Amino acid sequence: MQDPADGGVYNKCTNAVFDGMIMPDSAVKPRYVVQKSTAATLDMAAVAAQAARILARFRKELPGLSDSCLRIAEKAWSWAEKHPDLAYDQNAMNKLFDPKIVTGGYGDKKFTDEWFWAASELYVTTGNKKYKELIDKYIGEPFGLPSWSETGLLGYYSLIRDKKDMGMRVDKDTIRIRLTRMADQYIQASRQNAFLTVMGGRRMDFNWGSNANAANQGILLIRVYFLTHDQLYLDAALSNLDYICGRNATGYCFITGIGSFSTMHPHHRPSVADGIPDPVPGLLAGGPNPGEQDHCQYKFHEPETAYMDSDCAYASNEIAINWNAPLVYLTNAIEALQKQFMDKNH
Repeated sequence: MQDPADGGVYNKCTNAVFDGMIMPDSAVKPRYVVQKSTAATLDMAAVAAQAARILARFRKELPGLSDSCLRIAEKAWSWAEKHPDLAYDQNAMNKLFDPKIVTGGYGDKKFTDEWFWAASELYVTTGNKKYKELIDKYIGEPFGLPSWSETGLLGYYSLIRDKKDMGMRVDKDTIRIRLTRMADQYIQASRQNAFLTVMGGRRMDFNWGSNANAANQGILLIRVYFLTHDQLYLDAALSNLDYICGRNATGYCFITGIGSFSTMHPHHRPSVADGIPDPVPGLLAGGPNPGEQDHCQYKFHEPETAYMDSDCAYASNEIAINWNAPLVYLTNAIEALQKQFMDKNH
């Protein structure tokens, strides 16, 4: 997705229109790489910089890969410096080009969080002071829970884990205070929730992809547990995994193939088109969404129950990588911590 000529990253590779419920080998319509954007380019810079740092441990097994990732990240950063506020605008693009692209736009017009995340990852990886300057500039921004358009806390997570800090002190006290305050607010709200889960403590938890909120809240709580070693935060994170697995107002386990009453009809093309009754296992459905933007016939409409197990209901039952990804972190973290506790007690 990165233009090798200048380092800019295209916003997406897409069909002009969504495919129907077909298998991947039947998806043969032309695809288009469309418009570079600042957000996409900085996201690439952040991910590649983190990958370079992790893959540096495996230079023998994966020779050259860490170095390649860092080059990609630094080239993306350079492009973003030249184009610091270029938003992806699908409607404007469609006035100039055919065919018109009508798949999800995901237009992001606020870039402070992407700048902060990319600078954080590049700084932790390289120690270059130019990235530290931008961290200092944006560290006080009011970053929210991670989502497809909100990435600032991901920078917090990497900075707070960094042990070396290159001799140029990042204001970790600010990060620690902000993360702990957010976690405490989630826990306080959970006490008013009938299910005593952090997820659902506030009406705003329920939107498109609400289960991603549950998983990302869990990650935040685990990060604060690592900062404080207070089991209160770990227990709260576990409550959100419980929520995803069925301790919720719908009674559904939202992970396909898990439990006795789980999502069976996700808005997921291979699960619909493969001719097998059960869906592909291990997929996290979107979760309750009172917006009901798909206009299907929902039986319940309250925020915590506005869920429909139907492939029609893409607003509450679609599958997306940006809610499966935090679920992977949450489940693996809890399993790893459980093993630590068991080893400690034996």
